[in-house]
Amino acid sequence: MFGFKYYTPTKVVFGKETEIKVAELIHEFGGTKVLIHYGGGSVIRSGLLARVTKCLDEAGIAYITLGGAVPNPHLSLVYEGIELCRKEGVDFLLAVGGGSAIDSAKAIGYGVANEGDVWDFYDYKRQAKGCLPLGVILTIAATGSEMSDSSVITKEEGLVKRGYSSDYCRPRFAILNPELTMTLPDYQTACGCTDIMMHTMERYFTNGGNMEITDSMAEGLLRTVKECAKVLAKDPNNYDARAEVMWAGSLAHNGLTGCGNDGGDWMTHKLEHELGGLYDVAHGAGLAAIWGSWARYVYKNCLPRFKRFALNVMGVANEGSDEEIALRGIEAMEDFYREIKMPTNLRELGVKATDEDLVLMAHKCAVGVNGGMGSARFLREEDMLAIYRMSM
Repeated sequence: MFGFKYYTPTKVVFGKETEIKVAELIHEFGGTKVLIHYGGGSVIRSGLLARVTKCLDEAGIAYITLGGAVPNPHLSLVYEGIELCRKEGVDFLLAVGGGSAIDSAKAIGYGVANEGDVWDFYDYKRQAKGCLPLGVILTIAATGSEMSDSSVITKEEGLVKRGYSSDYCRPRFAILNPELTMTLPDYQTACGCTDIMMHTMERYFTNGGNMEITDSMAEGLLRTVKECAKVLAKDPNNYDARAEVMWAGSLAHNGLTGCGNDGGDWMTHKLEHELGGLYDVAHGAGLAAIWGSWARYVYKNCLPRFKRFALNVMGVANEGSDEEIALRGIEAMEDFYREIKMPTNLRELGVKATDEDLVLMAHKCAVGVNGGMGSARFLREEDMLAIYRMSM
């Protein structure tokens, strides 16, 4: 077991119609001029944006809006948001949407609060010294960005997708109304459940210290999301399942399921970032497509954890050798992905990569992790390329 810091300053307001509390929360955290940042037209078509602006109008809170956040959010929109906030004197950000809008808002917050090019933080050239305060109204349960210290941005030039983490960007509040996720397409719901589970699995598959209480919480979260994902595939309007998944999304990425270990593996995420950067695939689907190949490449080096996962999460029988049990657990996870219509390889994802593409992704991935990374197994560029090739 390792020592750890657990810091979760975000105030969570959870339940039906909680979005009507947005104005009082902005007041509570000192906002007087707000940038409302959102993605596409869904928040407009659903009436959510109108309800939010009505609340702010009635409370006398000034605001401006900036839409356009897309999956794998773009650096160009971040630059636009920074310029707009400085011009208009914005002192608080409100992200209305999922991880893309939240991550983009965080990057805007870094850019407003710091001099120089905001991409420097994502390119690991320097550290941020602050971030404009922000709040969140969540519409997609997936990334956990509503309580996390991280954001991921894609630089269009060179198709480079990078993440940056610091406590400065943790939202002041997060409004979580499960009803707001009921209009999502089934594919997005499944992608979200996959991402939620992967945030915990990245922390779970380690060779560096573990706590029984943390493991038990992680396994419980994984089992719950797995079962709720199956329910939502058949009954998308099931409020209880939506609520379980939404809260799990926050807990999966606020640090709770990694307390006491070495920080986690995170190579599945790093490998997927290159897929997302080059092919603009949905993040959750990309994770599902790469995970099985990663798992088969590393499981022998992390066998006790893969065996425990197979028994305690996937429910396989405790029969045969440890290696056989671990492999059945990986197979069971891939069967679950298929059940919720997630891909298990790059072909199923729709990616028609040449070997030159795979070589390029492996190189960019290695550069992004300073040559190598991983806890289940330390991976270098040649390992990353082997996993990409396996995933084809």
